[in-house]
Amino acid sequence: MTTIAVTGASGFCGSHLATAAAAQGAQVLCLGRRPGPVGRHIPWDAAREVPDLAGADLVVHCAAAVGDPVPGSPAEAAMRAVNVDGTARLLEAAAGRPVVWVSSASVYAPAPGGLPITEDHPVRGHLNAYGRTKAAGEQLALAAGAVVLRPRAVYGPGDPHLVPRLLSRVRRGLLVLPGPSSRLSLTAVENLTRACLTAGDWPPGAYNIADPTPYDRDTAIRTVLRAHGMRARIRHLPLPLAETAARAAQALARLRPDSEPVLTRYAVQQLAHPVVLDVTKAESRGWRAERGLGDYGGG
Repeated sequence: MTTIAVTGASGFCGSHLATAAAAQGAQVLCLGRRPGPVGRHIPWDAAREVPDLAGADLVVHCAAAVGDPVPGSPAEAAMRAVNVDGTARLLEAAAGRPVVWVSSASVYAPAPGGLPITEDHPVRGHLNAYGRTKAAGEQLALAAGAVVLRPRAVYGPGDPHLVPRLLSRVRRGLLVLPGPSSRLSLTAVENLTRACLTAGDWPPGAYNIADPTPYDRDTAIRTVLRAHGMRARIRHLPLPLAETAARAAQALARLRPDSEPVLTRYAVQQLAHPVVLDVTKAESRGWRAERGLGDYGGG
């Protein structure tokens, strides 16, 4: 029987992965500060300790600090301690075991003209600490021979980040978005989970993971709103105004470094510019995306 160590098993992606691994008959070691939904809990603070991976045949690293902290803030330092230093500690403990490291498409530089992004697209130009620290962490993982998965905007049941943030932006039936609609790749958590469970046998390197086809941004957002019983008129804020507002919000947030800005250049970039992931490389290993937004009851 295979034993899979899942870091961050109490989080969104990690809990889905731990549950799916157990359903397939694997023994699951759930590493993190809190217990996971199944298996045996092994306490681990990624920012401070080397984890105990004794007995693990495969390690899937889902643990990560997320957010958009103010540059130079304690929150940014804490993010680096988890996403970079925690990765180094994990790789030290893995000691030759296969490692699947869950990264993010946020590591990529913007693609001109919305061209499909392959895994050899430049990793640079990050607008926030999350992108910078994920890029630095995955660099360590790649150098150690890990498989690195790059999903984009992971969503699904229990999502604590993407959808709640979107719903909170609706005001009196109105949702204001930066720039015109664009084509975006998204990743259902089930598609990412399936990749995590099969990637242990893949050749080391980076792999994009996304839904079968990209979405029209505004159409996708209406689908999500309908799935949550909400309707809203979408209005577009001209991109130059959105970028100016983001710079102003970030400047104001520096006066309160313990809180995140209400709008950031990173958020504007993620919503206003097309990002389409090419998943051919993962598909060549037999992986297929089987879920999409339409499977969640919204359209």
